[in-house]
Amino acid sequence: MMGQLHVDRRAFLKHSAVLAGTAALPAWSARRALAQEPASSRLRVGCIGTGGRGTYVGNIACELGEKVACADVDANHAKWFAGDSKCDVYEDYRKILDRNDIDVVTIAAPDHWHSKILIDAVQAGKDVYCEKPMTLTIDEGKKICKVVKKSDRIVQVGTQQRSSGQFLLAIALAQSGRLGKVLKATCYIGGGPTGGPFPTKPVPPELNWDAWLGQCPSVDYCPERCHGSFRGWLEYAGGIITDWGAHHVDVAQWALGGDQTGPVEIEGKGEYPVIPEDFDMVEFFAGRAKLPNSFNTVLTFEVTHRFANGSTLVVLPGPDNGVKIEGEHGRIFVNRGRLSGKPVEVLTDAERKTLGEQAAALYRGKPIDPFDVATDDTYSGYDRASQNHVRNFFDCVKDRSMPVSDVFTHHRSVSTCHLCNISMLTRRKLRWEPNKQDFIDDPQASALLSRPQRPPYAITV
Repeated sequence: MMGQLHVDRRAFLKHSAVLAGTAALPAWSARRALAQEPASSRLRVGCIGTGGRGTYVGNIACELGEKVACADVDANHAKWFAGDSKCDVYEDYRKILDRNDIDVVTIAAPDHWHSKILIDAVQAGKDVYCEKPMTLTIDEGKKICKVVKKSDRIVQVGTQQRSSGQFLLAIALAQSGRLGKVLKATCYIGGGPTGGPFPTKPVPPELNWDAWLGQCPSVDYCPERCHGSFRGWLEYAGGIITDWGAHHVDVAQWALGGDQTGPVEIEGKGEYPVIPEDFDMVEFFAGRAKLPNSFNTVLTFEVTHRFANGSTLVVLPGPDNGVKIEGEHGRIFVNRGRLSGKPVEVLTDAERKTLGEQAAALYRGKPIDPFDVATDDTYSGYDRASQNHVRNFFDCVKDRSMPVSDVFTHHRSVSTCHLCNISMLTRRKLRWEPNKQDFIDDPQASALLSRPQRPPYAITV
């Protein structure tokens, strides 16, 4: 798409020196400093949800703090994470929250569990690192914001692109006016999965299936519903829309200046593998209407959001993976491997220094190098952004400041992702009131802002 205009990692690092005197500090240095703190002052960590991503993030947190306990409804996951350490193992996450000797928790359970565990953890007095997407519904996000606002707890959401230099630099460039006054952001996030119908099977002895389902309707077990493939089911997630969308829509909405608000109009169309046009999704989420035992999230799609300031945000499967931001004066493209575009290439050293300082300021005073490409779109394991992001959380826990991915801005970003799905499921243009966080004159769409929750797993606030 924009392959001629490319600034790679070496080019970024070459210009890092122009930030002398700013808060740029090597991430490994800060991590080592935290890890070498006296044992008596290190934060004690409990990890809830210890599958693939949960183990990865949990291990980063435990490198910076002290591994105390873990919980997972799959006993094999928890035992694997604990290894031969002195980490206590639980099935019920509430046993971690009940302990007074645990300071912070990481949450990396399936998406439909994020909100309840987060709210329970905050109400138990814990500081929280919660993987994205933070919520299953917009109503859950409103509840989280209410609970966190009333507390003194620090909560970081795991949108680690906010701790990656090239994304911060792209946002700073968009907000600087160099691209134009009215911007369009296009998020390319990939397509959805296909598969099924899948057979049901006996529940494995190591898995508490009822607890895994949580608030969602009770169904017979099949392996494709859980662990690595749960995002293909609308019962438990928003599909690719809230998976990759939670990353790229977050960056785009921040760049457009909409991180404290939301769109006023949403128009989307999508192809669903097994959902008929006249299907009642409210009844489905209540467990009273059935679909085939198959992946049911959107496959291909195009959704356009319009904001009150005239900017637009479009969500598409491809052709690339990343965010394009364009205006009357130029365009840029950013993803986990590069920031490219003529507006980047023509920057003078003085302009680059100013832009770098603006990008660093977006990180709210914590150490970051905005010229370091801290992620890798080849997925070769080079992912310092996740390490930066957990470190940002630990820094904020220690000085009680707002982390870079707070619940309030993330609620707005993931709400835009939820609006994508609601627009496609209702199959019509929707008008949205960002302040009231409700649709205008559309009770059918408003009914999808929340879902019935199966006891005893309902969220209580």
